[in-house]
Amino acid sequence: FLDCWRSLSNFSTFLLACSWVSVLGMLAVFCLVVLLSNWIIRPVVESYEKQRQFITDAGHEIKTPITIIDADADILEMDLGENEWLQDIQKQAKRLTSLTNDLIYLSRMEENQNQVQMIDFPFSDLVEEMVHSFQSLAKAQNKMFTSSIQPMISLWGDERSLRQLISVLLDNALKYSDEGGQISLALEKQGQWAKLAVFNTSSQPVDRNTSRLFNRFYRGDHSRNSKIGGYGIGLSIAAAVTANHKGRISAVTQDGYSLQITVLLPLQGERGSRKKLERAKQILSSVKLRGVFFK
Repeated sequence: FLDCWRSLSNFSTFLLACSWVSVLGMLAVFCLVVLLSNWIIRPVVESYEKQRQFITDAGHEIKTPITIIDADADILEMDLGENEWLQDIQKQAKRLTSLTNDLIYLSRMEENQNQVQMIDFPFSDLVEEMVHSFQSLAKAQNKMFTSSIQPMISLWGDERSLRQLISVLLDNALKYSDEGGQISLALEKQGQWAKLAVFNTSSQPVDRNTSRLFNRFYRGDHSRNSKIGGYGIGLSIAAAVTANHKGRISAVTQDGYSLQITVLLPLQGERGSRKKLERAKQILSSVKLRGVFFK
């Protein structure tokens, strides 16, 4: 028999010391990486914030001269009568106004992510209202528009922003679908999410890399056909609205000639309403108990 206690004790001490040194070394490296990453990323974050602030400020400054140009064109039209040059000026002024408003709205959505007015409202009714608004446009353009809306779906969110989201998706579907094409909208509950899917066919090939559709100023038609209109920031607005509501947005094409955009929004409205109802019951019970006590 051999007495190995001293060797085993030294080995245990050495192993424990190595473990502590490894843990302390990993913590030191982690702290160093965090400090260096914050120091490296800070200029990029500041540059991005300045860019968004510039877009907002420049947009407000540009709106004034555009409004003056449009008003002057209207006055000249009253004096000179209808003129193709004046009509072109008015048309381009309206396009610039629309682009400026979209840029300001997108910048505000990205800056004020926690400042939107959240309320509990019937999302199904809002979607149905927007569908009725676009059905006449689809009929006028000889396009088939179908919808399937599950009733009684409520959301906790900003009604104005979600209205803009639906408008962007339906406008995009109408804009890029060919004459006689198919457009569909479906709204349903999927677990703890409200699933909104907008589908449209197209005569032009759809980019397989659909993630780029949500980039600013990106358009699926590489020729940037002016007849289609738009500036390529509509889906960027949709992505910003979805992010503000803690949701998910994605696009997929199955055959390269159709596109489906899916938005998943959390059903926080129901949970929020239940919490409010439980809180109200607790307050009423407390009031009743106090009333009995004072009697």
